[in-house]
Amino acid sequence: MTGPAFSRRAFLGTACSLAASPLVTPVVFAAAPGETRLVVIILRGGMDGLGVVQPYGDAGLSSLRPSLGRRPGNGIADLDGFFGLADPFADLLPLWKAGELGFVHAVSTPYRNKRSHFDGQDFLENGGNNTDGQLTPARDGWLNRALSRIPGARADTAMAVGQDNLLLLNGDAPTGSWSPTNELSLEDDERRLLSLLYAGDPLFQKALEGAERLSGRTGDAAARETGKTLAQFTAEQLNGPSRIAAFSLGGWDTHKKQQNALLRPAKQLSEALLTLKSGLGRNWDRTAVIAMTEFGRTARENGSGGTDHGTGGAMVLAGGALRGGKVFGNWPGLGETALYQSRDLMPTDDVRRYAAWALAGTMGLDRSSLAEFVFPGVDLGSDPGIMA
Repeated sequence: MTGPAFSRRAFLGTACSLAASPLVTPVVFAAAPGETRLVVIILRGGMDGLGVVQPYGDAGLSSLRPSLGRRPGNGIADLDGFFGLADPFADLLPLWKAGELGFVHAVSTPYRNKRSHFDGQDFLENGGNNTDGQLTPARDGWLNRALSRIPGARADTAMAVGQDNLLLLNGDAPTGSWSPTNELSLEDDERRLLSLLYAGDPLFQKALEGAERLSGRTGDAAARETGKTLAQFTAEQLNGPSRIAAFSLGGWDTHKKQQNALLRPAKQLSEALLTLKSGLGRNWDRTAVIAMTEFGRTARENGSGGTDHGTGGAMVLAGGALRGGKVFGNWPGLGETALYQSRDLMPTDDVRRYAAWALAGTMGLDRSSLAEFVFPGVDLGSDPGIMA
């Protein structure tokens, strides 16, 4: 179970075989390197950073967003006297107060002008440096390239979670994968029999639980791919041999009625982060979560009460290994002359730079590996101080 082929379905096959036969001897992998964990969440659709972390202290916000702009106590909660967190994300405020939630504003990839979801997401996950959106020659993911530079990394070191094909983890380095699909059929009588057979063996019982998820059943409830479901499995793996996990959450393309459209993705992200915290237990203190999106949205709201594809956006940081309670970044302002192409928040930093420093802090990658191989062409600059 090595090489790229394992990254597709090896975990599924392992879990199914363990649950299907009590005679199978489970494969035991060596411990993954280090004790710090990294979770990367791709927010698909272009999250509106200006809507999630609102710069209410900037006078330009109310003129650009007469219906979407908010003030503390009326749609947002104050964070630091300048930025406020939108109410749909209110469940995350305890993380902010505990120093386990932060944000980076006014960031983007080098891909800026075409604003295509598909190209933007591929470029974000590839981590390349071409402004036209062209991927690196190998068309692999930056997280997979990082894996190849981590001493002792194995197939179970990194896990792609969910049904989305994550370019982020595609490449030569072997990885694992899991998704709550119906590729395994496990009937009720079979489940009851296996429960009896495995009742006295914690290892096989855990394998059965994995097979139930793979079959789309946990007891009598259908397993659904929600932020909570993805985070639960992610936490289980990170409490075991895995040290890196990635999954994606969609629904961020808010062209119309954005206040309502944000409710579902906000719930998904909030549940995912809170589930990771509860599921990881004490390992939460050794975990860094970075949530990234392909681009931001227009500074001006449109006529449908929404926003369109933009440029500068925001990044979400969470976990005990990251320094929370702060909005990082160099704020460019929302004045007419400050906007990018007179329409978008001006990006003042590279989202890849923050991802690189997160990799350095969690996986120990050196500066040359990050700037020349993982994120070719990125200017790492000085340490932004996102690690706790």
